Amino acid sequence: MDTLESFDQLFDMVKVNCRDQLSDIAFSLWIKDIEPVKFEESTAYLKVRSEFKKNVVEEKYISMLRKSFEVIMGFEVAINLKAENTEDRTQSLPDKADSAAGEEYEYTFDTFIVGNSNKFAHAASLAVAANPAKAYNPLFIYGPSGLGKTHLLYAICSEISKNLPGKTIIFVKGEEFTNELIDAINRVATKNFHDKYRKADVLLVDDVQFIGGKESTQEEFFHTFNTLYQDGKQIVLTSDRPPKEIKTLEDRLRTRFEWGLLADIQPPDFETRTAIIKRKAEMINFEVPTEVAEYIANRLKNNIRQLEGTVKKLKAYQQLENAAPSIMVAQNAIRDILNDNQPVPVTVEKIISEVARTYGIFPADIRSNKRSAAISNARQIGMFIVREITQISMSSIGEEFGGRDHSTVVYAIQQVEKRISKDSHYKETVEDIIKNIRTL
Repeated sequence: MDTLESFDQLFDMVKVNCRDQLSDIAFSLWIKDIEPVKFEESTAYLKVRSEFKKNVVEEKYISMLRKSFEVIMGFEVAINLKAENTEDRTQSLPDKADSAAGEEYEYTFDTFIVGNSNKFAHAASLAVAANPAKAYNPLFIYGPSGLGKTHLLYAICSEISKNLPGKTIIFVKGEEFTNELIDAINRVATKNFHDKYRKADVLLVDDVQFIGGKESTQEEFFHTFNTLYQDGKQIVLTSDRPPKEIKTLEDRLRTRFEWGLLADIQPPDFETRTAIIKRKAEMINFEVPTEVAEYIANRLKNNIRQLEGTVKKLKAYQQLENAAPSIMVAQNAIRDILNDNQPVPVTVEKIISEVARTYGIFPADIRSNKRSAAISNARQIGMFIVREITQISMSSIGEEFGGRDHSTVVYAIQQVEKRISKDSHYKETVEDIIKNIRTL
């Protein structure tokens, strides 16, 4: 593309295409202020004002942006999205519009359905958002996946950004924190990493259980936590379990996570599930009959995302097949959603990567011929977990681990089983790795 001006004009057309797919509030909140930087070799370089906004756009809207570029330009376009500065302050978010908010506008307290199963966590989050570092610090929210923990984190971000626009807010997932640290160490840039996280006014970490077992990451997070806490900065953490059940977490971190308030979220009751279905339908300008909402609520009990996915599916049936929402249509939608939500088969690569991260080594080391105690231990655990999760043959496991023979794999698994029976801490570490892998 010849000039920045022409790219500006093209990106304006992309934004128009996106606006047609979103509510006004969702467009204003996440897309309107994205800035074009340059276009080179089929890659659009774009800029947003904060790391928080970058995370949301990448999670929710990047696919829509790619498709819009393809509609306008006629070919696939890669997108490179950057925040202005990793230490940027989050921008003030626009006020919430009327109740006809679009389907993508779902990260505020207004759109969070409160019931008996989550009202404590919701109230604690409201208190933190209204008075950062003065109410509960740290706030630790825990509960199974799909129940609204991440929603509450984003709601806290949005509320603080709106009321205290000068605050530096950092939102990061536990696994991303680990990967950033590894990258910083490899680039000899740990000072920049320290500066980014230790200058935050509000630090929110989603799925913090993923730092468990990773010595360097826990060491870094320990010092980051201490610095922020001593400076009177707010820390909010989420996990799929309470600190005492993260077996690979160091005691000093477990203790600090319990300094503030622990708030759990449980699966919603029938009334709350029905309200979630009704509210989600309202947000996408769609009406679900009460008997259909109750039918869905009676069958999907443990995951809010499944409830929301079913409502979207019902609307799609109506738009594409002119099928009015009914119990029969809901049956099909539920079947589709349950199939769509089956966990992706865990690959050997994921297992090796998680074991390597836990023990602070490279995945290639596990497959190599290196024989140090740390690498040999990780290799044996990796073989054991691959067998435990995938049930593939011993010979196949040997092939995955650098072409080792059947007897080597059998020996490795026997060694792990023997140590598990005698060493409770070792057993807990292996179990925690398996739990992390299954939630990846």
